[in-house]
Amino acid sequence: MPALEIEPLDAPPSEAGPDRRTRREQPLPIRLTHWFNVPLLVLMAASGLQIFYAYPELGPRGALYRWYPLQGVQPPSWIRFGGWLAGARHWHFALAWFLMLNGAVYLAYFFWSGEWRRRLFLPKRDAANALRMFAYYTHIARTPQPDDFYNGLQRLAYTIVIIVGIVMVLSGLAIYKPVQLHWLTMLFGGYDGARVVHFAGLCILAMFVATHLVLVAAHPRDIIKMITGGGRAALDRPS
Repeated sequence: MPALEIEPLDAPPSEAGPDRRTRREQPLPIRLTHWFNVPLLVLMAASGLQIFYAYPELGPRGALYRWYPLQGVQPPSWIRFGGWLAGARHWHFALAWFLMLNGAVYLAYFFWSGEWRRRLFLPKRDAANALRMFAYYTHIARTPQPDDFYNGLQRLAYTIVIIVGIVMVLSGLAIYKPVQLHWLTMLFGGYDGARVVHFAGLCILAMFVATHLVLVAAHPRDIIKMITGGGRAALDRPS
């Protein structure tokens, strides 16, 4: 795939080529859904931990999972939200609908607009680059890869997060309605299996957010682009 070319803001459309479309590096729908996600994810995680506080074990009573080393360890109060179990459940499930709606808008635009071509991890295009970037980040290799819209490792991370988000929604529904959606609950190995998957998804998202914040701090221009949209970029088809 050719390297992404950033066009100046005042460049006439003809300079980008007659058969190439251009748009902001970070289009408005991407920016809006990104910023809506921030408070939604924070409150969802905090209310979910308040729910977990009521039963901080994994596995059925009397047969807890031995592989989980933090059985009975309660989340600290400063990362919980909702006040008590019923209050946290009301907040958690109410916010879930807004989060799903926001995610649906993002995915609809993601595929309809063609943004998936430059954001989604495509193994044929991105696998080798992801390995080289991993080697660079871990100081195995000293030479960074040429600048592109996203490198292969970033595309892999964002693609995994999308998949984890979908699994989180499905496992959350399985926990919310284990009787009405018994077929879905069974796909996760039952109610306790769905809790494990949901909790594991929260841990993965937390690690992604922490890494994301570190990288944003190292590259502050990216946060400006997520506010202003950045320059105009050519939307190429994948090779």
